[in-house]
Amino acid sequence: MSSIESSSAHSSVNDDRNRHFRTDHLKADLGARSARGGAVTLTAQACKFVLSTLSAIVLARLLTPQDYGLIGMVAIIVGFLGMFQYLGLSTATVKWSELNHEQVSTLFWVNIGLSAAIMFLTICAAPLAAWFFKEPRLTGITIGYAVAILITGAAIQHEAILIRQMRFSIIAVIEISAMAIGLSAAIVAALYGARYWALVINQLALATVTVIGSWSACRWRPSLPVRGTNVRSMLSYGGNLTGFNITSYFARNLDNLLLGRVWGAYQLGLYSRAYQLLLMPMAQINAPLLSVAVPALSRLTDTPERYRASYLRVLEKIAMVTMPGVIFMIATSDWLVLFLLGPQWRDTGRIFMLLGVAAIIQPATRTVLWLFTTQGRAREMFLWGIISSVIAVTSIVAGLPWGAIGVAAAYAATDLVVTTPLLFWFAGRRGPVKTKDFYRTVAPAVCAALCSLAVLLISRPWLATVPVMPVRLSLAFAIAAFVSLLVFSALPTGRLAMRGFKEMLLLLVKRNHESIA
Repeated sequence: MSSIESSSAHSSVNDDRNRHFRTDHLKADLGARSARGGAVTLTAQACKFVLSTLSAIVLARLLTPQDYGLIGMVAIIVGFLGMFQYLGLSTATVKWSELNHEQVSTLFWVNIGLSAAIMFLTICAAPLAAWFFKEPRLTGITIGYAVAILITGAAIQHEAILIRQMRFSIIAVIEISAMAIGLSAAIVAALYGARYWALVINQLALATVTVIGSWSACRWRPSLPVRGTNVRSMLSYGGNLTGFNITSYFARNLDNLLLGRVWGAYQLGLYSRAYQLLLMPMAQINAPLLSVAVPALSRLTDTPERYRASYLRVLEKIAMVTMPGVIFMIATSDWLVLFLLGPQWRDTGRIFMLLGVAAIIQPATRTVLWLFTTQGRAREMFLWGIISSVIAVTSIVAGLPWGAIGVAAAYAATDLVVTTPLLFWFAGRRGPVKTKDFYRTVAPAVCAALCSLAVLLISRPWLATVPVMPVRLSLAFAIAAFVSLLVFSALPTGRLAMRGFKEMLLLLVKRNHESIA
């Protein structure tokens, strides 16, 4: 073969490899793709919410607070070390405007190497965890989670490529399949008396199915890493994101660490179940929107007005849906816990209610982090992580003497009154979205939420007379929804928000129908 033919063949191979990272074809139809992604995501999240709820209900009846407390102790260590396997490189793959095969291959092997190192460190940390919490059962649990970390590392870049290409249907199928198989494995294990090991098995099954699905859907295959791939800027960007994740993780999990150490597995089990139960419905909204919004906003950074309008539309819809919904959960917290988890979790109700105060605004504030990510403000995001962590740690330590209830109350009050206004100011100093935009956008939803809370509290004595719990909760939900719609209709900005929400739903249905056809 001549040198010209060899060069041509090499170029053809590179073109075939690099096609996985091109995004030019997405820009021309970005709005339609985002709408189709939203339609698919909406359907997928409904399925995932059902699975998550089923998991919470079934496993809570098969397992005990002590079982969840043991897993909560291990999750603190595993979750912290596990952040380093990502190093923000999956976000860099999604965001970077120009990528090639050699760069992503290098990132893939960085993730694999980090995953192997973190698995080793996690295994080494297992005896330390058992000693710190004075619980020998933690050694085996930690090793099981360490294996799941290594398995997860093999899917990081493949998942990022699927998100970069906005292949949301495939992503949804993988996630739902992994959740369903993991839940099935956990239920079978729990029925056979595996106790807390059922939750470890769930994690291992989830990671394995995700890797198999990601590699099957994404046909890109890495080659060996080479020098001179110019990934230093990506590593720097990922490093700042990881710095933020570390500080944020420390702040979010110090409560679990201290409660487990000072108050034991029972208090930690009650607290962690309340926290997870509250975040479960919100995660079904924020997580998929993150996968759609980050690649879409990243393509709009060169058009500030379109960027601002697109972000605020998403923020408006999130606030409209989540704020009245969280108010419903706060007002019926004791009934929800009794219905979903059973009488053995009754003490979780008050903790659930207090954490709900912070959850009112958190779905909206989490979208603010998208601005740092998509605008390349990773260093500022890291700085915000330090600031917010100091605030959170102070509140957790202040509430610790009163146990799980004290920690929940102090954290919720501080997050709502101090952290949120500071974040709006910090993020609005630069970029197309200003501080006043946040307040103006969420104002109708705040009014609707407060009015719903007042009506629900007034209606509680009457609702308590309804003997069938599902009917009681359904009536309470109907009251919250009716009052919220009434308030939105009464406010001019609320009417505009409802009109925009209706138009968005019609567009999603239309695009979804076209994609099926």
